[in-house]
Amino acid sequence: MDYLRKILNAQVYEIAHETALDRALKLSKRLKNDIWLKREDSQQVFSFKLRGAYNKMAQLEPEQLQRGVICASAGNHAQGVALAAKHLGCQATIVMPKTTPKLKIDAVKALDGNVVLFGESYTDSYQHAIELSTSNDMAFVHPFDDPDVIAGQGTIAVEILRQHQKPIHAIFVAIGGGGMISGVAAYIKAVRPEIKVIGVQMNDSDAMIRSVEKGERVQLTDVGLFADGTAVKQVGEETFRVTKALVDDYVVVDTDAVCAAIKDVFEDTRSILEPAGALSVAGLKQYAARHGLQDETLIAITCGANMNFDRLRFVAERAEVGEEREALFAVTIPEERGSFKRLCEVIGPRAVTEFNYRISDSNVAHVFVGLAVSSRDEALRTAEQLRSHGFDTLDLTDDELSKLHLRHLVGGHSKQASSEQLFRFVFPERPGALMRFLSAMPIDWNISLFHYRNQGADYGRILIGLQIPSDATTAFQDFIDSVAYPYVDETENPVYRLFLG
Repeated sequence: MDYLRKILNAQVYEIAHETALDRALKLSKRLKNDIWLKREDSQQVFSFKLRGAYNKMAQLEPEQLQRGVICASAGNHAQGVALAAKHLGCQATIVMPKTTPKLKIDAVKALDGNVVLFGESYTDSYQHAIELSTSNDMAFVHPFDDPDVIAGQGTIAVEILRQHQKPIHAIFVAIGGGGMISGVAAYIKAVRPEIKVIGVQMNDSDAMIRSVEKGERVQLTDVGLFADGTAVKQVGEETFRVTKALVDDYVVVDTDAVCAAIKDVFEDTRSILEPAGALSVAGLKQYAARHGLQDETLIAITCGANMNFDRLRFVAERAEVGEEREALFAVTIPEERGSFKRLCEVIGPRAVTEFNYRISDSNVAHVFVGLAVSSRDEALRTAEQLRSHGFDTLDLTDDELSKLHLRHLVGGHSKQASSEQLFRFVFPERPGALMRFLSAMPIDWNISLFHYRNQGADYGRILIGLQIPSDATTAFQDFIDSVAYPYVDETENPVYRLFLG
């Protein structure tokens, strides 16, 4: 297959535009390399996919277009096909997995695409689309395993080399079915073979990497759906052939790394990528660290920005762990007055991102602690420091159960929490504010519940349960006056009585 010729003659610019190659200034400084982002997330459908879709459809015969086209897609290829069909004046039927984000379904419908939801993954949708294509005599537009689609995606590489004519060490490309990396690698290796092409996959959707390692196409039983745009159980025959022959290396990343990459791109561009769109950046960071790269030019193709808004909370929370900016611990302390304060003293000036605690045992207390750290090594050193001061400590930074669920479940009814009063406090989010709160509290009061989570705002919120002597009304008021933090008494809140009291 003469991909160089096909790519140079690809028809994409009737609906696609040449996207910017932007320097990521903050990321470059932090990684000590020259980092550039090829902004395919800025295309009309917020994804590179319209390139391949249009190049394929523009070469169909008029009779084929009149009968309509059909495709299977997790979302971005669907929008590309729908837009291309609208431009060419034909009907497009799009078969999408039931797990496809609503944002992408609505986007296809807005382009007059006929949406059919079927199956749990791309592979399920693909089989159904093939059946409909045969029974209705519609041209099938494959999202990746088609030479014309591959050639359309290859035009990204043409633009990169035209936009950056200085030496490039490596280009990082997300892999789902393999269409984009096949097109990019085919052009790069034909024109500038010294440039490395690095493929990036999610650890739960790594069909291409497993296939290359085995020497034949592998079909995964299941795929993860966080990066739904690359959730492919089996790569294409042609994309496997091209990728196996031309791609230099591969990187596997996890959810936390992708969330951190989304944040990195936002900090440099103020744009929010979808998980699949940030895969290349996550892989670039991991590859640069693994190989100790410095002063090299590295390019990541940011290939999609169809992000569901309701995922942003999860992304923001996991980004800190993915960037190794937050470490999580389970710390066991004696259930005695002053031990919580002593724990805070050991933690010292480190920024606390989270405290969760609920009294449950008369002898010991288990505290869920989040701390801001600069590296994984600092997290390990912190755990050892806590242990050296007599606090049994379990490092939870890599524990999925803790990150996904337990941090939200610390609490519940407690027989030890008699005479408890519940308060919500708002305090300035600055170093020492939490310690000042604890230091001002009388030593004979007992903390029976404590919840705090840094939300990135300029103020923090604490939910605290206090066991205060019945004759301490004046002392409580003095305490409130001394800390001067706004508060609300939630002791009579029926929700508290239902779940915690």
